[in-house]
Amino acid sequence: MNKIVLGLLLGGVLGVLDGLTAWFTPAVRPMLAGIIAGSTFKGLLAGVLIGFFARKVRSLPLGIVFGLAVGFALAWAVAAMPDESGKHYYFEIILPGSLVGLIVGYATQRYGRLPEPRKA
Repeated sequence: MNKIVLGLLLGGVLGVLDGLTAWFTPAVRPMLAGIIAGSTFKGLLAGVLIGFFARKVRSLPLGIVFGLAVGFALAWAVAAMPDESGKHYYFEIILPGSLVGLIVGYATQRYGRLPEPRKA
């Protein structure tokens, strides 16, 4: 499977799992469906970005660092938005979001395939 598709699929699946971790925060359980949808989108976006990076840069350590950075940045952007009461959930959002990026960064570099060279 090529690196971009692998990143997209893995990012989506891990995004769903990322969203499901919101269940452990009782205050946000009523918003669980929206959180899962947002986390899935965030995972898909991270997967595509990390997949493109993995396609251009063939380095496992750089792929992991880039994945971690993308996951952290996207999760921080979401965590910076307060809930209705004005509370922020930085740790609860950034930790699983960063892990999604780290795992996708590793997997795209380690298991993703480059496209076949075109024959003239």
